[in-house]
Amino acid sequence: MTKYLIIRTSSLGDIVHTIPAFAALRLAEPEARISWVVSPKGRPILDLVAGLDEIITIGEPGWKRSLRDRDRIALDFQGLIKSAWLGRLSGARRRLGFASPNLREPLARLFYTEQSPVQSEKDHVILKNIRLLELLGFVDRTIRFPLTVPEGLVHGVEDRLSETGYTGGIPLVIFNVGAGWPTKRWLPGRWIETLGKIDRNRMFPVLLWGTREEQRTAAGIGVASGVPLLPFLDLAETFALFKNAAVLASGDTFALQAACAVGLPVVALFGPTNPLRNGPFTPRDRVVYHELPCGRCYRRSCPNPKCMTAVGADEVVRAIEEVLSGRD
Repeated sequence: MTKYLIIRTSSLGDIVHTIPAFAALRLAEPEARISWVVSPKGRPILDLVAGLDEIITIGEPGWKRSLRDRDRIALDFQGLIKSAWLGRLSGARRRLGFASPNLREPLARLFYTEQSPVQSEKDHVILKNIRLLELLGFVDRTIRFPLTVPEGLVHGVEDRLSETGYTGGIPLVIFNVGAGWPTKRWLPGRWIETLGKIDRNRMFPVLLWGTREEQRTAAGIGVASGVPLLPFLDLAETFALFKNAAVLASGDTFALQAACAVGLPVVALFGPTNPLRNGPFTPRDRVVYHELPCGRCYRRSCPNPKCMTAVGADEVVRAIEEVLSGRD
């Protein structure tokens, strides 16, 4: 029996983007034992992934002992020195990683026994991850997300939606106003303008938030727009929420990747990152993005984030209406 160790410890959206590589590996090796090492914060995502044999959570008692198995093949999808070192720490005799130009920290290559050919960074990161499996002789570029969201969790979130005043009958449209990087966040005033333009006879809007800072931002938007805030939802509940919704409007952040993974249509607002690499990937989705000379910079701070201010409320409203029309 072949044994594999997937290394993708963080961030949340990147963990989601690695799931299709696991799915391709599981399909190619149905009898293999596949383990995944992850941070505690990312563990709830993997709990929803069907077919994983073992989840090794960093920091839990005995996690280093569980990591060690020289007969495993380690696959580092993260491309950092610390993730490559986890492969070395595992004792795996085969340790696979990306080509040096595709690594976030090129010195990670020192811990690999094999590296994939150089890939274009213009392709979607999901495909980049799947192509790492070509070192094993597996060629399958179908995007699959084997996620199982318990029905009880879905129904529980339905009950919590009642706190917003939502009773069903019209599509639930979720507006996610936060993002991890300041440069990925749309201006609160633009969200307020957008919410003032939507047809509330055709959709029921709610505001999604994750951190305390995002809650404060969402609360201000909610007061100005009259749109209710969702109650706090953990990671698993967020996936369940998306099972109840019709559309998500969001910047490039975990909520966007999670929605795409469960098949919820999205309207994606992009600025400093490349929507072809990090964005949605189905024809029904919409991306609102303006190509600028300084665009795709991947900077986390910027004194004048023109790429996000270029995104207009009218085009976001139009994109949401187009996605909803596709459901009719």
